[in-house]
Amino acid sequence: MSEDFQFGITKSFPCNYLPDKEERLLVAVDDRLHNTQRYSWLMENGFRRSSDQIYRPHCINCSACKSLRVIINAFSPSKSQKRLIKKNKDYVVQISTSIKKNYYPLYESYINTIHADGSMYPATPVQYESFTKSSVSEQIFIETWDQDVLISVAVTDLLTDALSAVYTFYHPEYRNKGLGVFSILNQLNLASQLNKRYLYLGYQIDECQKMNYKNKYYPYQELINNHWITTNK
Repeated sequence: MSEDFQFGITKSFPCNYLPDKEERLLVAVDDRLHNTQRYSWLMENGFRRSSDQIYRPHCINCSACKSLRVIINAFSPSKSQKRLIKKNKDYVVQISTSIKKNYYPLYESYINTIHADGSMYPATPVQYESFTKSSVSEQIFIETWDQDVLISVAVTDLLTDALSAVYTFYHPEYRNKGLGVFSILNQLNLASQLNKRYLYLGYQIDECQKMNYKNKYYPYQELINNHWITTNK
């Protein structure tokens, strides 16, 4: 795209992931970028969204955050992932194109129980909407049900040639069911059904334990020095 678009750079602020580090963001402030086609282009260049803000890490002297995407037509689940699929085979997976009233109580329970020691505690409706609502692209919601109990929701953006995993929240009582991994596997399956090329999983941060889980789905690509580098098993 050859047009001149406007971007802004935030001031540096304490990093949410690495202690003693500061982060800074490059933000796509141009409204012409806030649509599916151009957001897809931005995703190819390492950006991501939070609500309607589209950003990319632009830190001084740090490049720990690497955008990561899984190659759909080459993906093959690992032995442990196959076991998880078999373990959760009785759950029902459904796709919704709209937000449902029972999502927020599930989100609130998830944040206030599993992330009670984190920066997102306590859960708020405003915070919840930053994940579930956006005019940047179309969203779908991948629901996992245990009979009549909603146990997981994976908020997912629809891009031109990819899906983007935005946020997953689940029932705290099902914490040992691997629902985070299960949701990614369901997103990969859906991406294949929709003939998408990639599933974007956000930023991989090797030095941060809570953000070091995305590189378990092979083959994947990481954006390093503005080039997508492929890693196979």
